Amino acid sequence: MTEHSLWRFARALHRAINEHQFDDLAAMIDDNVEWAVYGPIDMFPFLGARHGKTAVLDVCRQIADNVRVHRYERESIILGEESASTMMRYSLTALDTNRPISLRLAQFAQFRAGRLVSMRVVVDTFDLVEQALGRAIHLPKIA
Repeated sequence: MTEHSLWRFARALHRAINEHQFDDLAAMIDDNVEWAVYGPIDMFPFLGARHGKTAVLDVCRQIADNVRVHRYERESIILGEESASTMMRYSLTALDTNRPISLRLAQFAQFRAGRLVSMRVVVDTFDLVEQALGRAIHLPKIA
């Protein structure tokens, strides 16, 4: 049995972010990849939708310039032949403030011939914004 593309992609992504080594990641991304990370774009401009390998690699470089990954844990995972869905928890450090960030997200990936063709990520944005601001956000009660 061959290794699932998700495992190779995850290793390449984390190496790119932590070590600024993007060659393995570039080799795993399709030229016409569709990429979207749903979150507060005004606060984190590297979030949002992108199309194409160049745009995705640029986003990954921006992420690498802003955070360092210390640990990640897959809370749950579903693997298909050329797809993968995961719930993950990350422990990061914001490089500009040296502030720790705990991030939870859901990731939905599709591969073709071992290359990433689609990535959708949904981030727990409320928690992320509170951590980035360094304070709780108090919202009015609705009911």
